[in-house]
Amino acid sequence: MATFVKTRASAPSGFFEAEAAGLRWLADGDGARVATVRRVEPGRIELERIAEYPPRADHALAFGAALARTHRSGAAAFGAAPGNWSGPLYIGKRPLPSTPTASWGEFYAHQRVMPYLATAVDAGNLTAPGARIVEQACALIATGVFDGDEPPSRLHGDLWNGNVLWSDQGVVLIDPAAHGGHRETDLAMLALFGCPYLAHIIEGYTAQYPLRDGWEARCSLHQLHPLAVHAAGHGPNYGAALVHAAEKTLHLA
Repeated sequence: MATFVKTRASAPSGFFEAEAAGLRWLADGDGARVATVRRVEPGRIELERIAEYPPRADHALAFGAALARTHRSGAAAFGAAPGNWSGPLYIGKRPLPSTPTASWGEFYAHQRVMPYLATAVDAGNLTAPGARIVEQACALIATGVFDGDEPPSRLHGDLWNGNVLWSDQGVVLIDPAAHGGHRETDLAMLALFGCPYLAHIIEGYTAQYPLRDGWEARCSLHQLHPLAVHAAGHGPNYGAALVHAAEKTLHLA
């Protein structure tokens, strides 16, 4: 079977091993299909090669239902690493804090948004006044006001369109930043960067695992994480979008 190999000579310790652990964790069960790990070692990972085809509405419906089942598989805690993995986690090339936490809001504010603000400011992508607005939103989130009563979900963690491959048999996921989190975060990232047949994905998802009322309004809250990561290294437009999402989050309360 054809494979796809990624290498990075300068990869930090556990970089590809964390990716492999995430893929295997997500694959454990009857949820969304992920690329199979063939081999992993320091600086190198070998995966099954996915032949890509045009997106289809029926595949989007099936993917939504499968993603719901993945989320329902759960995690040990908010911030829990995938499976038995005890090494570092990454999103893209950036470290991803991973300390299990009882409160989703505390975890999300302090481990998914705040760690990237200083870098974004230093890069000139986020203004100091803008950073203070984001910090205010994080302080609100950390109180637990948005926690709800759902248990931790098994998240892909970097679910943007580029990590959603459309095969002839349906969707296959790649490149996770897998961890225990809030299921709306995966859906909000799909919405942020756009995805073919997103309405069908949501339809398939909610038929399997209904969402709490108001989830669409909370997308801005759950988009703080990917926007903060991008503001740290991808330009001031992301910094401005991060501040806007923070303002919308503050208005949610």
